[in-house]
Amino acid sequence: MAISKQYLKSKPVCKVTFSIDAKDAKEVCVAGCFNKWNTESTPLKKLKGGTFKGSLNLDINDSYEFKYVVDGEYINEPQADAYKWNDYASSENSVIEL
Repeated sequence: MAISKQYLKSKPVCKVTFSIDAKDAKEVCVAGCFNKWNTESTPLKKLKGGTFKGSLNLDINDSYEFKYVVDGEYINEPQADAYKWNDYASSENSVIEL
């Protein structure tokens, strides 16, 4: 799993690329505060080696909570910038800071 950040010079946004190795998965999405925790609106594309990958442009100077949804199961990003407890889910969310 990995996150990469590419800050754009022309706009106050950062291109964030989410990547997760899930060879046996049929579907992987990213759910977070940036898409109102919609588990279907941000699907990642499956690549040949079994890695799922996708990018979003997010506003800079902010932080975003998120999780991967792998075949319906919520998974945190081990390389997240931080983790934040969520009382509603009774678990931690991954956090990316831009």
